[in-house]
Amino acid sequence: MAHPLPSTRAVFRRPDLWLAFGFGSGLAPKAPGTFGTLVGWLLFIPLWLTYPVLAMALLVAGLLAGSWLCQRAADWAGVHDHGGIVWDEFVGIWLVLIALPEQSWIWWLAALVGFRFFDIVKPWPIRWVDRQVHGGFGIMLDDVLAAAMALAVIWLAAAV
Repeated sequence: MAHPLPSTRAVFRRPDLWLAFGFGSGLAPKAPGTFGTLVGWLLFIPLWLTYPVLAMALLVAGLLAGSWLCQRAADWAGVHDHGGIVWDEFVGIWLVLIALPEQSWIWWLAALVGFRFFDIVKPWPIRWVDRQVHGGFGIMLDDVLAAAMALAVIWLAAAV
């Protein structure tokens, strides 16, 4: 069941919500997870190529703050893992981008497609985590697992 989107004004008034809703990308009326992933992807690639140490620091900070941010936004929205909360998608795509076999357009596209596939389809154990692990940690964990599965497929493809 889709939950109503919060107002743009409400999200942009609070820094924690602004981050959790992916700088507003999670407010997309359709496919907010895909929009969030796309924004995270577009922002991170140039940062990773230009300032890899800063990109790595952002990833670590995003992982560490992610559970708290996602929990705050879920509490505020009154919905566990509201579709508009896309910080977890940001961090998930960043994990995939950092660990690619090579930094090139083909692998960046593979990262985007692979991560979205596993995040949407949620094969086991992602679906189990999504349903059983609650709170901000659960919101983050299923996307970390989707990133790991996408990377496994990408690295398998690179080996073949």
